[in-house]
Amino acid sequence: MNTLPRLHWADDNGTHDALWRSEAAVPPHARVVLADDRLPADRAYKLACEGTALLWQGDFQNARHLLQALTRRLDRKPARRPSAAMSPAQAFHAHRQQQGHRARILGMVLIPLDADYSVPLRRAPDVRQACLEAYGPASEPSVVSLRELLSLIGAHEWRKKGVEVAALHARIHPHYGVFSPLRGEYIDLVAQAPLPTDTSIAFDIGTGSGVLAAVLARRGVAHIIGTDQSDRALACARDNLSRLKLLEPPVTLLKTDLFPPGQAPLIVCNPPWVPARPSSPIEYAVYDPDSAMLRGFLQGLKAHHSPGGEGWLILSDLAEHLGLRSRDTLLGWIEAAGLRVIDRLDARPRHPKAQDPHDPLHRARAAEVTSLWRLASA
Repeated sequence: MNTLPRLHWADDNGTHDALWRSEAAVPPHARVVLADDRLPADRAYKLACEGTALLWQGDFQNARHLLQALTRRLDRKPARRPSAAMSPAQAFHAHRQQQGHRARILGMVLIPLDADYSVPLRRAPDVRQACLEAYGPASEPSVVSLRELLSLIGAHEWRKKGVEVAALHARIHPHYGVFSPLRGEYIDLVAQAPLPTDTSIAFDIGTGSGVLAAVLARRGVAHIIGTDQSDRALACARDNLSRLKLLEPPVTLLKTDLFPPGQAPLIVCNPPWVPARPSSPIEYAVYDPDSAMLRGFLQGLKAHHSPGGEGWLILSDLAEHLGLRSRDTLLGWIEAAGLRVIDRLDARPRHPKAQDPHDPLHRARAAEVTSLWRLASA
């Protein structure tokens, strides 16, 4: 049974409805008007700001042009820079609010999809495979925001192309909604950290794309159990590990929250780095509300690593520079879990935002360090 909500609209022929798709869990718009190539951009912007969605009936490429025009109008109102009186945490939350406002306005341009995910508009690209990968099979027409549809197309291209991972001398192919290993510094840390003497088994908690499980396998760990509670992540990991000929053996995948049964001499976890509330389901790869996954990993680590074993926590200190979590808090959680730090390996970020002085969070990003914390029982 399909549990998607329905979007309703009216035209000269009466009332209509279709399934509503939104990965950001945006509810169906209450006000929807039909729009086509004759709609001026200024009028479209006014309607979007007033909360009226535009169900596109014209040329697909003109819908893209309209979205670009709305973006330019938003850009004419420069985002408020953090004031000197703002704390880093206040600046971060203000930035998130501005991102949310921008997403709301740009999400007002809607595109119809037929039951097979084809777009019934002139000059529309073939998006059937991109939609199938993200949404799964469909049986009736639906509507999606153009902004989301373009993100699906981009994700499909990344999935085909893959991301080169130097530590593997191979490519990882991220799926839609799964964290992409574009930031290679954290992977390099796992590739360089000294392995424990016992390399018979390791756990990869929150395996995501499977990249860290693959690195451990290539380093000679005989058996890795990768866990995740996301079906998308497990499908992505299964695809990547199959491509690398590392699936069963040496890597086994298991759907569970955090730890699998039993113990291992090495347990690795790369939780989301920022303790903030996601604004959409796919942001759970980046934002960890109340540091729940981080704290769950620390609290369960001692019971799941075998005597003499260790846990590797891969974590950026961006949250510390944003004032969202202090170093003392992290060290307190480690101590409270009956753990001690036996070593820490650090790496500086290499992503473009760290060098972009125009980024609203530039000061925090420029100071960021990613660390691999080697933890053992106290």
